[in-house]
Amino acid sequence: MKKISLLALACFCFAIVHAQRGRSHVELGVKGGVNLSKLDVANVNSTNINTRADIHLGILAHIHLNPNWAVQPEINYSSQGMKQIKSGDEYKWKLNYINVPVLVQYMINGGFRLETGPQLGFLTSAKIEDPNGNSDNLKNDLKGTDVSWSFGVGYLSPSHFGVDARYNLGLTDINQTGSNKILNRVWQIGVFYQFPNRF
Repeated sequence: MKKISLLALACFCFAIVHAQRGRSHVELGVKGGVNLSKLDVANVNSTNINTRADIHLGILAHIHLNPNWAVQPEINYSSQGMKQIKSGDEYKWKLNYINVPVLVQYMINGGFRLETGPQLGFLTSAKIEDPNGNSDNLKNDLKGTDVSWSFGVGYLSPSHFGVDARYNLGLTDINQTGSNKILNRVWQIGVFYQFPNRF
């Protein structure tokens, strides 16, 4: 966990330092919100897979390149997974990641922005919980990294508070056992604050 956090922090700091060497300015921020996640599991009836709700929390660096374009790296804690119905009982898959997205943003007059870009995720814990609250560790069955592509929209108000909505499309088969292919699918709805001080 410590190595993962240091790697994510190093990527984040590199982006800021690179921006400061040019003519860009950087605004730091904090964010958080709700995850609505599922796992796309091959050969499993989708009607037996339900959305699991949890949270994401993180920090961001909004690197303003010109009036219309920006790059925004982030470091986010993201709790994902799904709810699976087996023989009428509900089992919760709880997959926790440290995600590092690097988004290209196109900003529209009035505070609106469109964003897209790759995301690298580091699995920190994974378990499946039965209806009685008992759990089994899944981490050894899943890959330690996940590559996704993010698509989103956002709005930043004059008060420096903003809202955003994002979809993270998992590209990596995270199943390490070689059986059914498993892909992450995550909707994120959140709020953020960009500090007005520029670096």
